[in-house]
Amino acid sequence: MSKRPVESSEMELASELPLTALETLDALDSVEHFSLESGDDSEDEDFDFGENDYREALPGEKILVRPNDYNDSDCSSDEEEIRNRIGNIPMEWYDDYDHIGYDIHGEKVVKTHKEGDQLDKLLDRMDNPDYRRTVHNKREGEDIVLEDDDVAIIERIRSNAYPDLGYDPYEPYVDFFTNEKQLTPLVDTPEPKRRFIPSKHEHKKVMKIIRAIRNGWIKPKDDTPKKPVYFDLWANKEEPQKHNPMHIPAPKLALPGNEESYNPPAEYLPTQEERDQWENTDEVDRTQNFLPQKYSCLRHVPAYPQLINEKFDRCLDLYLCPRKMKMKLNMNPDDLLPKLPKPKDLKPFPSTKAVKFSDHEGHVYSIDSNKSGEFIVSGGEDKMLRIWESSTGRVLNKIALPDTITSVKWNKVHSMVAAACGNTVYLLNPGLGDRVVVESTNKLLQGLTDIKELDHCRWYPLGNDKDGLRAKLVHNHDINNITWHNNGNYLAVTMRDSQSCPVLIHNVAKNSSQKPFNKSKGQIQQVEFHPSKPFFYVLSQRYVRVYNLVKQAMVRKLICSVKWASCMAIHPKGDNLIVGSYDKALVWFDMDLSVKPYKSLQQHKKAIRDVSFHPRYPLYASSSDDCSTIITHSMVYNDLVKNPLVVPVKVLRGHKVTTKYGVLCNVFHPQQPWIYTGGADGDIWLFV
Repeated sequence: MSKRPVESSEMELASELPLTALETLDALDSVEHFSLESGDDSEDEDFDFGENDYREALPGEKILVRPNDYNDSDCSSDEEEIRNRIGNIPMEWYDDYDHIGYDIHGEKVVKTHKEGDQLDKLLDRMDNPDYRRTVHNKREGEDIVLEDDDVAIIERIRSNAYPDLGYDPYEPYVDFFTNEKQLTPLVDTPEPKRRFIPSKHEHKKVMKIIRAIRNGWIKPKDDTPKKPVYFDLWANKEEPQKHNPMHIPAPKLALPGNEESYNPPAEYLPTQEERDQWENTDEVDRTQNFLPQKYSCLRHVPAYPQLINEKFDRCLDLYLCPRKMKMKLNMNPDDLLPKLPKPKDLKPFPSTKAVKFSDHEGHVYSIDSNKSGEFIVSGGEDKMLRIWESSTGRVLNKIALPDTITSVKWNKVHSMVAAACGNTVYLLNPGLGDRVVVESTNKLLQGLTDIKELDHCRWYPLGNDKDGLRAKLVHNHDINNITWHNNGNYLAVTMRDSQSCPVLIHNVAKNSSQKPFNKSKGQIQQVEFHPSKPFFYVLSQRYVRVYNLVKQAMVRKLICSVKWASCMAIHPKGDNLIVGSYDKALVWFDMDLSVKPYKSLQQHKKAIRDVSFHPRYPLYASSSDDCSTIITHSMVYNDLVKNPLVVPVKVLRGHKVTTKYGVLCNVFHPQQPWIYTGGADGDIWLFV
């Protein structure tokens, strides 16, 4: 066989070509696959294949070879370099680690894509123009932006079209088998025996049925018509009617009493006034149809004039009035009451006064605890923000603010406290707890260097203030309530008097603010984040609206069934919700059950000011103006069939009524079954 001269570029290809026939066919498949997946179709159309572009694979065969095909590393998806060599295992195993696997050298593959929460995804969706065509590769930990061709293929698949634009589903039909009758069959396999020999299995089954019929185990169906059965309607009633089980006897007449006697006692005889009143009363409104009369003997008693009328009315009652069988239940009325466990069997719960925090002057509007429970923060009418040591009641720090403090919240992730004062929210670092967390919080708050003015609020940096104040957020209206998200980066602010901007959500990490609602649907009392899902709860005067932050739509609307709701709290699992009201009612919602309350409790004598759930124990507390805090055992079961167990266990008292107000706020200890309560008398009590 003659050989043509080989150039230098083709010599390099020849060294990489397979030697066997099977490997040659595999190489051919890879070349064809690359030609189909090539990105530029214009080069394939203009490329001119000559005789030198073929090489011999087998005797008498030639394979088309492009010199650049073997130099391109992306000629096939199988030849792409795979960094992560962990194999086919679930990627959820690496959620708690800083890497997602190991490469071919045993080195860790560090996560380059930081998984954000639902709010970060929402902001990325609004800011990133390529968000809808970005796909996250979990195995490699990187985001892949789809090209226009890939998006076009996906759109054709979703529209029930063929992925390949050039595919023709209506190609000419190739008749492989002719419709002409052939002399010899295509398959000359002899027929099996089961087609012309009786089945032994069916024979055994038939004999089994015949044996059961002979022994009486199976009775054939009786097709003989049955005669109708009649009974005598006018037979003696004393004889039991066997064929009439629905027979209901007529009710008996009431037995005569003393007033029907011909010689009744003197107290049963009516006076002249009673007789005149009975005669002037309508017959329908009379309690009895006759007046008692007294006769000296029985033979002086005349005939009863209303006998015929009463017998006729009796017949009408028996004929027209339907009768119903009434089943009598012999049971104890105490068995109808629910059997609740005793409070001593539901311990632990707070029951005793332990520590008194007395330094405030005026009402204490809000208190909160840090994540470990070692310190608490409080604010009130005296415009002083105080940080206490919970075990001793000692004041660690006092910070004077320009206005009344309406709400304080301690961040559970960062060493940060948010205090609402008038129309301003102050962010401060108390410098307590873990040193690493304190330093990371300072770095987070130092990101705000200049004044940042937005549509509805303004961010002001305060530098390294000696009291720990790092920044302040000035709003257009007074703030009533604030709350932190569980990830520690988002702060929701409620402004009850604002109609255009009642709620704002601030991102502390990015120093940005967002207005979720353009218009207020009623006067908003409080807002809360769901503990684990991207849900946002908004409490108005009579409703609780649940919004999905990802879909940006309202998911559910709960009907509170109260006149004016005042506060709410969400169960740590997120499936239950309690709402307190100014009309002394507390309602419990089961989110999986209905939009109406599952339970409504009337335990307080005055308006309810605050409610809260314990983060670990099955307890919730409600504080009221009657100077009482009621601790209730609230066990929520994982079994959806079993209803929650709600049992009041203790009433805590320790505050005094001041200017018609009692207990204004409460918060549970995050680790222990303890509770802090703040009242209008300026005292804070710790119950253990």
